[in-house]
Amino acid sequence: MTTIRFTSNIQRHVSAPDLEVEGDTVAEALQHYFQRYPAVRSYLLDNQGAVRHHMLVLVDGISIADRERLSDSIEPNCELFIFQALSGG
Repeated sequence: MTTIRFTSNIQRHVSAPDLEVEGDTVAEALQHYFQRYPAVRSYLLDNQGAVRHHMLVLVDGISIADRERLSDSIEPNCELFIFQALSGG
């Protein structure tokens, strides 16, 4: 099973506890997560289903390639780690 984790910074805005889910792609894993925690969807994804610009999704420490369809494959027992990207100067 894939473990999905959100930083504590995100959890100040929306309840997003760690959860183990099934799925062969990032999209499938997140869909299972959103079934349990639906409020997280709109915080992470835009109205087209793509990852919002200020958010990053890592699979075992590597940023996903497909931020629009979330089609990146995932292996069993991997970790999806989600955090807010920092910007500014």
